[in-house]
Amino acid sequence: MSEQLRGIDKFYSIMIEFFANYSLQIIGAIIIFTTGVFLSKYIYKFTLKILLKYNLDETLSGFIANFFKIIVILMMGILALGKLGISIAPFIAAIGAISLTAGLALQGSVSNFAAGLVLVATKPFKIGDTITVKNNYGEVDEIKLAYTVLVNENEEKITIPNKYMIGDVLINSFKYRIVEGSINISYDSNIADCIKIIKNILQNSNNVSNENESIVGIHAFRDSGIEINYRYWVPTKSFFKIQYEINLLLLKALNEAKITIPFPQLEVKILENSIK
Repeated sequence: MSEQLRGIDKFYSIMIEFFANYSLQIIGAIIIFTTGVFLSKYIYKFTLKILLKYNLDETLSGFIANFFKIIVILMMGILALGKLGISIAPFIAAIGAISLTAGLALQGSVSNFAAGLVLVATKPFKIGDTITVKNNYGEVDEIKLAYTVLVNENEEKITIPNKYMIGDVLINSFKYRIVEGSINISYDSNIADCIKIIKNILQNSNNVSNENESIVGIHAFRDSGIEINYRYWVPTKSFFKIQYEINLLLLKALNEAKITIPFPQLEVKILENSIK
């Protein structure tokens, strides 16, 4: 029993000595860190308010404000550790090593986030635009810091890492996507009537965009006929549906106008002398 009492008394003496020697340092460290937490919240709100005031993107503004908030907390944490007499050099070395390892392991993700910041700042496209990147197209549904989500005509969601949005060719056709078609007609057909028929169908279609003028004209003179090309714009989510409808209307109209659509022919002549 006496040994237990001596142990408790020893522990009590150590605690009294510890608090007598380090109480001011502990209190100071707590005050420093607590001040840092409150200061970081103020800096976050102030930075966010300033950035939004100058119409900077909300996502980018929040990212920058959070970055400054974390920096302030880390700095005050380091000061608090120094107040306790703890050497911060090993912590800094450990943080550097961890950061290097994480950077190498997550370099793909980091490049995506960096590209996302560039996208938010430069705004090469916005939600609702139609873009084509790496042979994938669709309407922009979401723009995140790491990736962008597209939705195509089949209601499929296509997730594209943002590094491809910056480091690759990107086509933005805004609300519409262009349809390119061609048709051959015989040389003895009325070319002007054919072009007029195609233009009338495109202009009278409610599904074809009126914001971008449709183009119809002679593209080339082929062996079997004259190639007429036409270009028009349709909403992205109805691209194939409208294209097929227009093609059917064109075929019916050309047949009604008695315009011949020739097929490739090969004429073979046999000479008598060559047989002998």
